Amino acid sequence: MVVDDHPMWRDAVSRDLTEAGFSVVATAGDGAQAVQRARAARPEVLILDLNLPGLPGAEVCRRVLGAHAAAGDPDGAPRVLVLSASGEQEDVLEAVKAGATGYLVKSASAGDLIEAVRRTAAGEPVFTPGLAGLVLGEFRRLATVPAQGDGSRPAAPGDPAVPRLTAREKEVLRLVAKGLTYRQIAERLFISHRTVQNHVQNTLGKLQLHNRAELVRYAIERGLDGDA
Repeated sequence: MVVDDHPMWRDAVSRDLTEAGFSVVATAGDGAQAVQRARAARPEVLILDLNLPGLPGAEVCRRVLGAHAAAGDPDGAPRVLVLSASGEQEDVLEAVKAGATGYLVKSASAGDLIEAVRRTAAGEPVFTPGLAGLVLGEFRRLATVPAQGDGSRPAAPGDPAVPRLTAREKEVLRLVAKGLTYRQIAERLFISHRTVQNHVQNTLGKLQLHNRAELVRYAIERGLDGDA
């Protein structure tokens, strides 16, 4: 599904995706329309502009993903790829915190977009070069801030309340926290790309998390992004 308030841009992106073999199940030109049509069309990938009339893109992302979570169907939620003219830190971080899987600026080529959609559909985070480090840095900063106003810290890895992960799941989680793509993790561990995806999905389920952004923050809070 393609959401953008500029008809020519929306049509061009839809055409490029169709020519690349994707099925564009819906389009929308404003925020409220996007939320309504996403719920009806149930796309696998939602390509979302941030600057929309009515509801801003980040709020669209929250509402679409939140509706699936509230219905007890987080796995049925679309993966969100933001496609925006802005590469500003505030916009990027707001989109990721809202649940976006990736963020691409509109200066990207059609080929970059097609590849980004393929990777997003596979559950990989996709960012315009330079933005991935920005996001990872923000999660590291947030990891130093108590999650609760009472000053409490997250549970330590050895805490019995923390779900037990297998050695391989912990290994994959550590590499995810370092910012590696699934393909890079597969190459480093000499396993298949699909196996990496399975480990990540199993870990998300055990930790009751919904997306890779939440998984990265979880790992950083527990110091799993280091070299140890």
